[in-house]
Amino acid sequence: MMDINFVREHADEVKEAAQKKGFDVDIDELLHLDEQRRDLIQKTDSIRARRNEVADQIPQADDDERGELIDEGRQLKEELSELDEQLNEVKQKYQQQLLMVPNIPLEQVPVGEDEEDNEVLRYVGEKRDFDFEPKSHEELGKKLDIIDKERAIRMAGSRAFTLKGAGALLEFAVMRLAMDIMVDRGFTPVVGPLMVNREAMVGTGFFPYGEEDTYELPRDDKYLVGTSEVFLVSLHRDEILDREDLPLFYTGYSPCFRREAGSAGRDVRGVYRVHQFTKVEQAVICEADEEKSRQIHEKLLSNAEELMQRLELPYRVAVACTGETGLGQVLKYEIETWMPSRGKYSETHSCSSLYDYQARRSKIRYRDDDGETTYCYTLNNTMAASPRLLIPILEHYQNEDGTVTVPEALRPYMYGMEVIGG
Repeated sequence: MMDINFVREHADEVKEAAQKKGFDVDIDELLHLDEQRRDLIQKTDSIRARRNEVADQIPQADDDERGELIDEGRQLKEELSELDEQLNEVKQKYQQQLLMVPNIPLEQVPVGEDEEDNEVLRYVGEKRDFDFEPKSHEELGKKLDIIDKERAIRMAGSRAFTLKGAGALLEFAVMRLAMDIMVDRGFTPVVGPLMVNREAMVGTGFFPYGEEDTYELPRDDKYLVGTSEVFLVSLHRDEILDREDLPLFYTGYSPCFRREAGSAGRDVRGVYRVHQFTKVEQAVICEADEEKSRQIHEKLLSNAEELMQRLELPYRVAVACTGETGLGQVLKYEIETWMPSRGKYSETHSCSSLYDYQARRSKIRYRDDDGETTYCYTLNNTMAASPRLLIPILEHYQNEDGTVTVPEALRPYMYGMEVIGG
């Protein structure tokens, strides 16, 4: 959430950011509601103060004056009740509008609409030059009986899948390797709730935008998380942290759920875009320092790159353009991995800096050197996501006979299996 003082003083900059990011929010209406809100607060405070004065004067007043004061007190009570009702209505509209204001992207973020406008920073690894006609992960999964979509769709509908046998083991291996790297690098592992309340979704910036992409459990007033970032950041909601304890490094493991609303007809083959997936996530809560935040951003990116390099998969790192940068992010890097069946590099990881956007919404603060409370900064990055990351593994390591060689880094987690289907 943006600081309303910043929005007042930089309205044009905020409007430009919203336009570049592609978010439809009426900044002028927000400022109008803010003016109404402040005016009503001033009026109610004034009436409340006068009402208290009247209440104090009544015991000392004579009979004639007491009657007038009682009448005035009754009238003030009615006026205050009406103004409080107006104020609550304006506050609700104001808060809803403020939650929809996007963060300002950094100057280095390229202006663009979609992934085609991302700015590639570097390429790592070599795309494999096949001397045979390679199969897609979907073909390999079916032939090896490790990915079953047909039966999954019968029980769960579109975009469902089942990982079986070596397919399930492969996901476990990727997740375990990713988690081992994170623990080795000093991150605290967390397994958290998959069902959370609305406050957690709003606090982390996934509501109100993104609500249509979230699975709701209305009977329990809960929502299924689309990333463990939700519970990792929400761990410290409404807390004032000790500065010496920052930064806090967390890594979460969880199944994740997304409705993929608005993606009908896109990526329907294979398991690139599905409703349920598994992730190891990185999340950091740190002090409000832009330079330190940037250093942590690079650290998070390097963690994910270490995983990719251990898997020996070809990938590239890109700066996401404004249209690909979410509501709260000021900067987002993407790792895009080469997927032969798609004939292109496709996103497997995203690394984001949000400054105080989530902390302001979630009320996560710390005391600075002057004893004042300051909102923290937050960052997050995908460490590994399955089944998406299984796509390049299966396709890159396939053999002419339809088997798949298990990457060396995963073999310790595969019960000695070196080849799938061999």
